[in-house]
Amino acid sequence: MNSHEEFSGQYHSHPYGEINCVVQIDKTAELKGMQGWRGAGWTSPGSGTHHYPQVRGGALIALFFLPAGRISYTAKPEDPQPLSL
Repeated sequence: MNSHEEFSGQYHSHPYGEINCVVQIDKTAELKGMQGWRGAGWTSPGSGTHHYPQVRGGALIALFFLPAGRISYTAKPEDPQPLSL
């Protein structure tokens, strides 16, 4: 794929947090999380955090684990982030 364009998903929040495993297909692929752009590895946004899921730089596989299966689509980008970042 080797795309440098950014792709975004639907804005959402994590009522009970989220655990992510990122596997790069292309070595340049990155997923944007609460601490910025990251390559392969694990991230864990805290309860109440919210964002657009974004990817750039190529193909990757992202496995998202949502505690209790909870996700919410009511957050807005201008809403403040919780202190748990």
